[in-house]
Amino acid sequence: MLLNVAAFIVVVGVLIFVHEAGHFLAAKASGVQVLRFSLGFGRPLVRWRRGETEYMVCWIPLGGYVKMAGLEDEGAMGEIEGGKTETPIDPARAFDKQGLPARLFIIVAGVTMNAVFAFLVYCGLAYTGALDTDSLATTRLDTIVATLPAPAAPLAGVARGARVTTVNDDSVRTWRELVTALATAPPPVRLGIEGRAEPVVLNLPATDTTVRLATVRALRAFLDPVIATVAGGTPGSLAGLQPGDRILFAGDDTVRSWQDFTATARASAGRPIRMRVRRGDSTVALMVTPRAERETDPETKKTQTIGRIGVGVLQPTLPRPGLVGAIRLGALETKSRVGDVLRFLGQFVTGRASVRELGGPILIGQVSGQAARIGIPYLLSVMAFLSINLAVLNLLPIPILDGGQVAFLLAEAVRRKPLSVQLRLRLTQVGFYILLAIMALALSNDVLRLFAR
Repeated sequence: MLLNVAAFIVVVGVLIFVHEAGHFLAAKASGVQVLRFSLGFGRPLVRWRRGETEYMVCWIPLGGYVKMAGLEDEGAMGEIEGGKTETPIDPARAFDKQGLPARLFIIVAGVTMNAVFAFLVYCGLAYTGALDTDSLATTRLDTIVATLPAPAAPLAGVARGARVTTVNDDSVRTWRELVTALATAPPPVRLGIEGRAEPVVLNLPATDTTVRLATVRALRAFLDPVIATVAGGTPGSLAGLQPGDRILFAGDDTVRSWQDFTATARASAGRPIRMRVRRGDSTVALMVTPRAERETDPETKKTQTIGRIGVGVLQPTLPRPGLVGAIRLGALETKSRVGDVLRFLGQFVTGRASVRELGGPILIGQVSGQAARIGIPYLLSVMAFLSINLAVLNLLPIPILDGGQVAFLLAEAVRRKPLSVQLRLRLTQVGFYILLAIMALALSNDVLRLFAR
C-alpha cells in the first residue's frame, strides 16, 4: 500500500511537472509574465518566490497550473488555483496581449513536453535493451493451444516452428509485434511465412475484438527447450538440472519445444518423471518430481492443481540497437502508444468500450506500485505511457483542458476577434464540471474494482 502511494506521488508529480514546465518555459520564452507555477491544486503545502513568479506545491495532487498575467482567475478554477495573486501585473506582458501564434505555442507546449518526455524515456529504454523486456525476439509459432475462430482457421495449417516474417507486408521481429499486428491490422490479414511462397490469409473482422483476442490467445511462441535458470530448493535444483541444459525427453515424450516440456510438468504434479538432457557433449538422465501447486485460471476462475519444477526458459532477445536505432525504436514506440490511446478513445466514443474501463488515481497508484516492484525500467515505461495519455487527453476540446484553449484560439482566428471574457469563463466553468464528473466516474470505477477484487 505504501509503495503504491509513493509510486503514485512520484509518477504523477513528474508528469505534472513536465507538462506545466512546458507551459512555463514557453510563456517565459514568449515574454509573458508568469505569476504562479503550482504542482497540485488548493492550499499550498510549500511556497516560495523567485523574481516575479510564485512557486507552490499544493495538497490536491491531481494536476497543476501556470498562472499567467491576463488570464481570468475568477470562478471555480480561480478559487482552486489560489485566487488572485499579489504580484503587480504588467499589462503589456499579459497572455491576451500576445499574438495568436505565441498564445498557441504556449498552450500546446504542455502536451508537447509530455510527448517529448515519453519519446526520450522510450529512447533510453531502447538504448539499454529494456524497452521490450517482456517481449520475445521470435515470431515462430508453436502448436495451437485452443480452438481457433473460423476466420483464423488457416493458422492451423502452418507448420510447427514456422517463422512469421511479415503481417500485411510489414516486418515483425518480436512476439509482441506479431500479437499487436494480429490484433490491429486491417483485414484481410496476410501473414508472410518463412519458406512459403504464398501468404496465409486471415479474414479477421476489423471491429470484432472477440475474434481477434481469441486468435491471439490460441497462439504460443515456439521456444527451444533450453534451461536458463534453476531456482534453489526447487524440484529442478534437487534433481540436478543446470542452466544450459537442453531437454530431450520428459516422461515418455520427445521434447521439441518448451511448450512440450511445460505441458508434461504441469500434468505430472507429485509424480516422478524421467528426463534426459544434453549437457555439453554428453547426455544426462535425471528423475524429477514436479511440486504440486494450486493455480487459478485467469479466464475461467477455476482452480486446478499443476506441477512446477522451478526452471526458466532461455528467451531469445534482440541485440542492443545503438544510438540511432534507439531513437528509431523510441519514435516507433511513441507512435504506437499514441495510436493505442486514440483507438481506445474511438472505441469509447462509438460505444465499443465501456465507461467502466476508465481508471483513476487508485488504478494509477496500483499500476505504478506493481511496476516499481518489478524494476525501474517497468516504472519508467508506465510513466512514459501515462505521459502520452496525459498529452492526448489534454488535447480533447473540453474548455478547461489545453484542447479547449486551442479551440478558443481557433475560433478567434476564424472570427478575427477573441471570444468574450464572459463566454470563455462560462465555458471554462462548464468544462470544469465535465472534468469533475469524469474524475468522479474514474474514481468510482477504481473503488468498484477494489470491491470486486
